[in-house]
Amino acid sequence: MALVDSQVLRVQSSKYLLGRGTNRIWYPSLRTNFCARPRIPKLNLTASMWSLADHKSMHSTKAGKDHVAWQSVKEERCEGELEVDGNISKWLNGTYLRNGPGVFHIDNYNVNHLFDGYATLVRVQFDNGEAKGGHAMLQSEAYMTAKRNNRICHREFSESPKPSNLLSCIGYLVGMVSGASVTDNACIAVVSLGDGRVMCLTETTKGFIQIDPNTLETIGRFNYTDNLGWINVLQSGHPMISESELITVLPDLVNPGYNVVRMLAGTNERTIIGRVSCRGGHAPGWVHSFAVTENYIIIPEMPLKYSIHYVFGGDVLKWWPESKAFVHVVSRVTRLRVTSIEVPLFMTMHFINAYEERQELGKKSSIIVDCCEYNADYSIIDRLKLQALRSFSGEDVLPNSRIGRFTLPLDGSASGKLDVAFPPEKHGRGIDMCNINKKYVGKMYRYIYGCTSQRPCNALNTLTKIDLEKKVSKSWYIDGGIPSEPCFVARPGAKTEDDGVVKSIVSDKYGDGFVVILDGSTFKEIARAKFVYGLPFGTHGC
Repeated sequence: MALVDSQVLRVQSSKYLLGRGTNRIWYPSLRTNFCARPRIPKLNLTASMWSLADHKSMHSTKAGKDHVAWQSVKEERCEGELEVDGNISKWLNGTYLRNGPGVFHIDNYNVNHLFDGYATLVRVQFDNGEAKGGHAMLQSEAYMTAKRNNRICHREFSESPKPSNLLSCIGYLVGMVSGASVTDNACIAVVSLGDGRVMCLTETTKGFIQIDPNTLETIGRFNYTDNLGWINVLQSGHPMISESELITVLPDLVNPGYNVVRMLAGTNERTIIGRVSCRGGHAPGWVHSFAVTENYIIIPEMPLKYSIHYVFGGDVLKWWPESKAFVHVVSRVTRLRVTSIEVPLFMTMHFINAYEERQELGKKSSIIVDCCEYNADYSIIDRLKLQALRSFSGEDVLPNSRIGRFTLPLDGSASGKLDVAFPPEKHGRGIDMCNINKKYVGKMYRYIYGCTSQRPCNALNTLTKIDLEKKVSKSWYIDGGIPSEPCFVARPGAKTEDDGVVKSIVSDKYGDGFVVILDGSTFKEIARAKFVYGLPFGTHGC
């Protein structure tokens, strides 16, 4: 528990300690064998443990190095009731899961990049207007090995382990070829498959790990039954999931291109349903996410390319503007490439949605694809280094971003357009981590919920609802707060696209953490469910 001094926890490591807040009980557990975890007894908070006020005083009032968003969680596991301010809608019943990097140091070893932090799951259970919550570390091989050795031991996003001698160097290189040295630190997303299995994932196929959503216990690595083999070590961080299937993209480094694969619900077998060869350069572009419409799969080919230097400890990605930029379209019916269209240079991590435009007689004329686009500026990757996030001094350093809109013609044209779908000044010239009403995925839609910016800042610090039709926006902001990706939940029986609520977990400048719940239509705050400790910045949830 974040309110308990680490010295006290070590002295009393044979016990389970409890902290009591207002109308809530917290159970920190020091055991890492979650499957063998016994029932946690209810003990009272002792005078030797920190008070909430003491805990808050440990954190700076500025969004700098001491901000809880960029600090490690203090314990592997906590759970308990959340204090609720306001009124949670009685119809909001179920479990909200969020994934993200939550441990940035192992003993005295500090990781370099936000994406290198070890995965931490947060769970919030809503039931009849009340909320319970907690967190647990994902017990990946990368995390457990790092704990045993007090340093990273796998190739992570921005860094690789430092071999101590020639033999260990050779072993590492062999492991990179076989996949053994590649990380399985599944810190990007958590998804629910159509059959109910819940998975954490990252951009390696090795990092597809099943969890128990009710306890946050790690069940184990997902074992595929197909024969795609070890050569497909990379995958998109954001598969497209429906009740019947999972679709994702596997970048091919050997025969540069992209394999589109499908896995039916209830199975462990992927099948290739399409393939696209690279149009520009010697390596595929980074595919953190992609988009789908009702009839097509949209695959980006950015000039931000996977680099072979990552095998030898260099950067995973390299900017190659001379390779140009393309967007590929694959038919979901015929499984064939429909077109590959050159577009202006672009840089995006997250696609928002896509849909097909039709002429009066119903014939498809083009595809519209929206994404969070950084004006072809890849410096956002460096801005997500922990040193940059922790060194905010009030200067505005966040790279500009916008809602980029691709128009991809289906008449055989070789080039497409990249425009702006919404005035960037209305969201602070910064936007990412967007969500929509899932009912409208692949279809024409109106509303976007995303993380935006109030300047000056070094990280996205605002939640915003964008109306693409009326070109207006509504925002929620607290001074020093760092929200995670907003998640829209439609109200049962909803008649309009924005009838529901939006949730986000917020890390604030005083070291607190809470789930904010906003009305999907008015975007006004209706409730907060408060943790008794702060949580690091999280990425994606479900």
